Amino acid sequence: MSGVTVSLTDSIDPALQSAISDGLGSYNAEMGGARDRKPLTIAIKSPDGAPLGGLVGRTSMGLLFIDLFYLPKELRRSGLGSRILTMAEDEARARGCGAGVLYTVSFQAPDFYKRHGWQVLGEVAPRDGSTRIFLTKTF
Repeated sequence: MSGVTVSLTDSIDPALQSAISDGLGSYNAEMGGARDRKPLTIAIKSPDGAPLGGLVGRTSMGLLFIDLFYLPKELRRSGLGSRILTMAEDEARARGCGAGVLYTVSFQAPDFYKRHGWQVLGEVAPRDGSTRIFLTKTF
C-alpha cells in the first residue's frame, strides 16, 4: 500500500486501539458469526466504596478470559479469591462458555488455580526467570 507508515511506540493510542479492536471484531463476526465479546468484572470495595481489587476479564466465542485478578495481601487466604473465581466461572457458564483461559506468573498464583481445577496448557520462561504459566479449564 502506497503511503502507509508503520511505527512502534510504548504508549497506547485509544483511537488505534479502537481501530484494531473494531476491525478484529468485524472480521471475527464475518468469519465466525455474531460478535459476543462481553466484559466480566468482579469488584472488591472497602466499606467506604474505594476499589481494593477484584477480577477483570471477558467472555468471547465460548471462552472465559481472565485478564487480571488481584487481592490485597490482607484479603488473601480468606476464601475470597475462591469465591471470586467461582463467580467468574459461574457467570461464564451462564453466558454459554465451555472453557476458560488465563495466565499467571510463577511467583503469583499457579497453585491457587490448579486447586480449582485449572490445568497447565503451557509455560514460557523468559530470561528474567519468572515463568509465565498458561492455564485452561473446561466447564
